[in-house]
Amino acid sequence: MSIKKMALLVSSGLVFFLVASIVINTVSVTRKKAMQKISSVIKYEINPKLMVSSYNFVEIVPEIEEVKEEENVVVTPIETEKEEVVADTSSTSDAVFVGKMTGYGADCVGCNGVGYLACKAQDGSTHTLTGNGDHYNDATYGNVRIVAADLSKFPCGTIVTVDHPVLGSFNAVVLDTGGSMRRAWQNGLVWMDLAYTTESDPEIYSTTSNNTTYTVQRWGW
Repeated sequence: MSIKKMALLVSSGLVFFLVASIVINTVSVTRKKAMQKISSVIKYEINPKLMVSSYNFVEIVPEIEEVKEEENVVVTPIETEKEEVVADTSSTSDAVFVGKMTGYGADCVGCNGVGYLACKAQDGSTHTLTGNGDHYNDATYGNVRIVAADLSKFPCGTIVTVDHPVLGSFNAVVLDTGGSMRRAWQNGLVWMDLAYTTESDPEIYSTTSNNTTYTVQRWGW
């Protein structure tokens, strides 16, 4: 074999080896890139927020929402002392009532004709309309008129100042009662009956009024 043929053969072998190397290297690089792409796709599909960028190497992590647990604050009401209010029926406070007033005599229909009263006098004695009259001499308020009322609200000896549209203003003491007065109070109304010695007294007809004011000056004896 001549030297020229040998040189040509060696040159052809080198060219083949170089081409083969380039092809193998190209296939290897292409395959590597394909594998990296597949790996990147798999990572993205699993959790896109956990991917690491191959360009700026900034890690993307999922945002964690801060959950603040609300404190359960128990508010305990402050107990305040409740002052017990007791009605003072023995005072001379100005309890004012507006209601009805009528008049009656000892000889009224259904009455005993003597005028016995439901209450005893302050000294325990018995007072009658025919024997003692329709006034009562009170140790504190002097000579006052006698009225009948509901004794559960206005006990015996209660002093009221009566303001009557016709009879004017005067003091009276509760010494008697009646069914009409009790029923009126049960219905939330005030009704007092002014005592007269007899039904023949002409003033008795001027007594009826639905707008009489009673101001309590004393509750009972």
